[in-house]
Amino acid sequence: MLVRAKRLRNLAVAAAVAASVAAVPPAVAHSAPPAAQAAAAADRVLRVYDNNIENLVVNNSDGSCTRVSGPDHLTSMLVDDAGHTGTSGVKAPDVLIVQQVRGTGQASAYADQLSAKFGLAAGTYKAIVVWDDPEPWGSTHRCDDQSLGDLKKKQTNAIVYHSGRLALTDVSKYWSAGWLKPGTSYADGAGCTLYKPPNADPDSTDQYKWKRTSAIAARFTLKDTGTSVFVATMHLPQENRDNACAGDGDKGIGGTGIHLGADATALLNASTIRIVGIDANRTGIPASTLGGYGMTGYGTAATSGSSKIDYLFVRGAVQASPVGYTVASTKSNHRALYGFITY
Repeated sequence: MLVRAKRLRNLAVAAAVAASVAAVPPAVAHSAPPAAQAAAAADRVLRVYDNNIENLVVNNSDGSCTRVSGPDHLTSMLVDDAGHTGTSGVKAPDVLIVQQVRGTGQASAYADQLSAKFGLAAGTYKAIVVWDDPEPWGSTHRCDDQSLGDLKKKQTNAIVYHSGRLALTDVSKYWSAGWLKPGTSYADGAGCTLYKPPNADPDSTDQYKWKRTSAIAARFTLKDTGTSVFVATMHLPQENRDNACAGDGDKGIGGTGIHLGADATALLNASTIRIVGIDANRTGIPASTLGGYGMTGYGTAATSGSSKIDYLFVRGAVQASPVGYTVASTKSNHRALYGFITY
C-alpha cells in the first residue's frame, strides 16, 4: 500500500474521531462526578515505550529461535511507576514506538492484543505503519527452524497509539536512512548514500532489506488538554555502527547517522511534546544529540546484549525511573525503553 494512501486513510479516521468529539457539548465534560474529574486530572501522564520487537521472534545464542506471542511480549515490557512488570500498577500505554514488524497485519493484531489486555474495545489502539506489506528479504535470519526465520523476512516500522487518548492530526511522508555501501570509502561521511534503490543491496537475497530502515512520524493532539505530540519511529542499518551515515555525504546529527525527514521536521516544530524512538545500531550516542530540537535521551543501560544501540529522545517532563528507563525483562533481543511524561 502506498504511504500516501495510508496517510489519507489515517486522516479520515482521525477526522471521524475529531468530529465525534466536537459533537459533544463542552458542558458534558463537566457532568462527570467530581471524583472522576479529579482522577482524570491526576493522570495527566503520557506513557511511551520504544522497542525493536524483532517480528516477535527471539534469536537464541545456540542458533535456535523462539516465537513470542504479542500478549507475552507486552507483559514483559509494560511497567508500573516503579519500573516493575506484571503488577496491578501497570497502566495502559499511550504510545508504543516499534521497529521490525511484518507489516499492517502484524501491527494491527498487536494493537488489538494491547486493547484486549486492558479490557478496551478492539480498535482502541491503532497502528501507523511505513510499509503495509513489505517484500521479504534474507534467508535463515539465524534461525535453525526455517519457519521461524521466515517470520523475520518482512520488516518495517510502526507507531501504535491509544485513540481514546490521542487524536491523530497528521502523518509524515516516510524517509530513508543512510548507509555506507560495503566496499565504499567512508572519507569522513563523504562516501555515505541514501539506503534505498539504486544505492541499496543489489543482490536478490537482500534486495528489499532497505525497507526495514524506512522511518515515519506522526503528530497527535491529547484529547484532554489539546497538547500537541510528535512521535517518530526509526531503524538504522547495521552499517551505522561502524560508519555513521544519514544520507548522501551526510554523517547525521552529531555524527550519529540520525536525521529527520523534512516533512517530519515540520510536524516536530509544530508540536509541544516530542518523542523519537530509534534502533540506531550504534553505541555511544549522547543524550544531548537531539538537543537542538529541545529533546533529551533517556536510558543508559545496554539494550542489545552488552551494547546500548536503542534510544528514546523526549521533549517533555519525563518522570524519574527507578530502573533507568530500560526494561530488562523484555521478551525481545532488544530491551524496551520507556518514558512517562507529565503534561
